[in-house]
Order: sequence, then structure tokens, then C-alpha cells
Amino acid sequence: MQRVRDIAAKVSNWGRWGADDQRGTLNLITPEVVRRAAGCVRRGEVFSLGLTLGPEGPQTGSVIGRFNPQHYMTAIGALIGEDPRGFCYSDDVLTLPLQCSTQWDSLAHVHYDGKLYNGYPASEHLGAGGATRNGIEQLADGGIVSRGVLVDLARHRGIERIPPGTAIRPSELDDALAAQGCSLLPGDILVMRTGHLSVFTRDGNRETYLWQGPGLGLDAAQWIRARDLAAVCSDTTAVEVMPCEDPKLPYPLHLLAIRDMGLTFGEMFDLDDLAADCAADGCWEFLLSAPPLKIAGGIGSPVNPIAIK
Repeated sequence: MQRVRDIAAKVSNWGRWGADDQRGTLNLITPEVVRRAAGCVRRGEVFSLGLTLGPEGPQTGSVIGRFNPQHYMTAIGALIGEDPRGFCYSDDVLTLPLQCSTQWDSLAHVHYDGKLYNGYPASEHLGAGGATRNGIEQLADGGIVSRGVLVDLARHRGIERIPPGTAIRPSELDDALAAQGCSLLPGDILVMRTGHLSVFTRDGNRETYLWQGPGLGLDAAQWIRARDLAAVCSDTTAVEVMPCEDPKLPYPLHLLAIRDMGLTFGEMFDLDDLAADCAADGCWEFLLSAPPLKIAGGIGSPVNPIAIK
């Protein structure tokens, strides 16, 4: 953990937007950034980046309490009134873990040394009712709308998908962005395609998809902070590399991003169609609209991100 603490001292955003801040790096999405993002819409093409919520999702239910959504009908063609050909309605219910599919992490998702992002004591603000600080509703209030920049790391390597356990270094991100003719600006959302999603969608291998994957290494923390990114998304389940580089230090980039920088991760984004279009027209930027649900005290939120080019 000492290595994490050392890097935290260099990347921390605690107090940057005030002692009461609960939105972290989403504060970087200013009206000017949103206007810039709107300028990315040229053709009006719309891409959904969310997986379908249903029983065939990526979860196995084997560990950490995550299962695929359970959908129930509470009314099927129920009649209101006496006319048998009159008004009928159907209603339904969805039961799901908030992080079972395409989703955002809240800034209450992880912590260490007893502190959440911006110094809030975890013991005071995490309980059976969720998070009283840094809940997902804080990210939902104001939404998540910015310029998305796709970096297609699999295509840059000339392969279908990057092998699990591969740590993606800042130098490779820089090289891939340069090859695409892209640059990142403060308030942008970095969207990384590794091709790993096909382990689930094509091979049907949920266990490998969930618990192994290519992703960012610990050295990406300062790279992200230096560019003042608003968020980072990926087609993997963790954004960072799995298995972790140090088995004794699980998910270190989660700690540095969420707890220290106040930067949320978007996970399990379906990027294949968008990536194919970007490769075809040579334009890797787009308006990304991905507001989480306003779940009081939520630790995460399902989302159907929309990219518009």
C-alpha cells in the first residue's frame, strides 16, 4: 500500500473543488467542455454502448453477490374497467445488482485508510442504506456528458483482442492516440477498447471475462491526472489489468482513481460497433452522454451510454 500512498500524494484532488465536493473530476466538465463535445456531432449517427440487461448477462453469481438481472411481470394485460375490450396494462419489476453490467462506479465504491474521496470517513458515510457521501446520485446530478475519445488498443496492435493480464502502459496510450491523430483535452472521457468483451459476447466465457483482462497498470494514474480526464471507460470489467500486477495489492488503480482523484470508471462498455465506425471514417471523437441513475446512496449505477458522431 505504500506505493499507492506515494502516488496518491501526487494525484490527489482532495479539496480541489472545495471541502464538500462529491463529484470529483466530473467538475472538469464545464459548459465550455460540453459545447466542445456537442461540436463532435457531424453525421448524427448514434451508437449504444450498453450491454442488454437480462438473464444472459456477464455475471455468474459465484462471488461478491453480483448476479444477472431478474425481470418479473407484475401485471400482464390487466383490465381496468368493465369493458373486456377496454383499457389494459402491463407492468414489470427489475431486480439487479447496480454493477452487474455496463455501469459507472460511484466515488464511494472503494476506499483505504478509512477515508473516501475528499477525506470523508468511511465509517460515518457507508452503511446498510448505502453512502451518505459520494453516492452515485452525486454523479447523476448534472449528468455525465462530454467529449469521448476512443482509443482502439486492439486495432492499434493489429489483433482481435489484447490477452488477459496485459498491462497497458501510458506510452502505448500515447502511441495509439498519435496513430489515430487524436489528442486529449481536460474534461474529456477516455474510452478504451481492448477487444476483451468478445471473451463474453462471442466465446461465452463469463469467468475469464469477469476475472481476467487487459487494462491499465498502476503507472497510468499520473498519466490520467496530468491530462485532467473527467472519466475513463473500457470494455473490460475493471478498466485496470487483471490479474493485478502485484497479487498483494488488489485493484490499486481503483484506489488511486476513485478514492484519491475522484475519477469514476465506466466498465463493460460495448465498443465494437463504435470502433468499427471510427476506423472507417477516421474520426475517433464523439459526444458521449452517459448519465447514471439517481439512486440515493448508490455505490454504482447501470447505464446505457450513447455515443453520437
